[in-house]
Amino acid sequence: MWRNQVFAQGSEDVTSGFPRRRVETIKSLAPHVLGVFVGIIVGITFMKDSEDAVNCSSLPPRGSEHLPRGIVVPLTDLYPRRLWGKPEEDLLIKPKYLLTLTVGIKQKDFVNECVQKFSKDWQIVLFHYDGKVSEWDEFEWAKYAIRISTPKQAKWWYAKRFLHPDVVEAYDYIFIWDEDLDLQHFDAEKYMELVKKYGLEISQPGLEPDRGLTWEMTKRLGNSDVHKNTTEKAGWCSDPQLPPCAGFVEIMAPVFSRSAWRCVWHMIQNDLIHGWGLDMELKRCALPAHDKIGVVDAQWIRHRVVLSLNSSGAEDPALPKWTSVTSVRDRCRYEWEEFKKRLKLADEEEKARLSRAGV
Repeated sequence: MWRNQVFAQGSEDVTSGFPRRRVETIKSLAPHVLGVFVGIIVGITFMKDSEDAVNCSSLPPRGSEHLPRGIVVPLTDLYPRRLWGKPEEDLLIKPKYLLTLTVGIKQKDFVNECVQKFSKDWQIVLFHYDGKVSEWDEFEWAKYAIRISTPKQAKWWYAKRFLHPDVVEAYDYIFIWDEDLDLQHFDAEKYMELVKKYGLEISQPGLEPDRGLTWEMTKRLGNSDVHKNTTEKAGWCSDPQLPPCAGFVEIMAPVFSRSAWRCVWHMIQNDLIHGWGLDMELKRCALPAHDKIGVVDAQWIRHRVVLSLNSSGAEDPALPKWTSVTSVRDRCRYEWEEFKKRLKLADEEEKARLSRAGV
């Protein structure tokens, strides 16, 4: 009996106790083993993602795959060069900023007054919508300006085609201005000081309200350097931090940082050349928009309201009647509605794409 008892106990230890302890040991180790396994998988995935990111950032520009990396120059600029001497001695000064003006000869005196307000730190570009270029040679500064001429085109047509971000990368800020601005009370250097002080990625000078204003946001305030928000007419603002109450400037005289312009350029549509509606969406390119977009009150301008594009070429009876004020305005309104439709569709598609990706 005793032997049987002992044997029975031994049998339980051998056939039952030891396996149970082994199972318990395995159970206690399982989470650690699983953790190590998951860690290895995550590590491999992270390394793969990092490798992919490095590989992506180091890819050569499209079209340059057959060239040695050291000879590829992906960016350019608008600095004029000499035809003689050494290239490294061409530039006595490299302008930090870019000023573009879309101009017609009838406003040349306005434009001349405007350009006088900018120092050699600004590269000047004239987009000629009336085909008259040599007539500007009477101004000394015009001899050193970049001049591009295509009849009857608006400034956003020019901007999309000639101000690609890779072309204007050399400039810290890009001014894309109309020709009919009065800059009597404007100092460009002081303007830039305030833009940098208040961290504005997109800005414009305040507008003197004596010529009529569409938006309260762009009206000059007499008691501040800069303002970033306003109170609009009842019902105009769905959110006090959204356009036109904040995050808003007009397309008349905008100033973009290099990074903001890279974003805005991609949003400009090739065929919507008047840019209507663009001002309401600039908020997408400087975040948070209610802090990064503003109006510089201390350096202000007047809008002379010259309807130059509406009548350009009207003296030529052979030209189509699109040059009338009504026809151009109709085109502007149509473009605005079309731009809103495209953005709505693009937002919906992007939302669906992110949803499919589980974001």
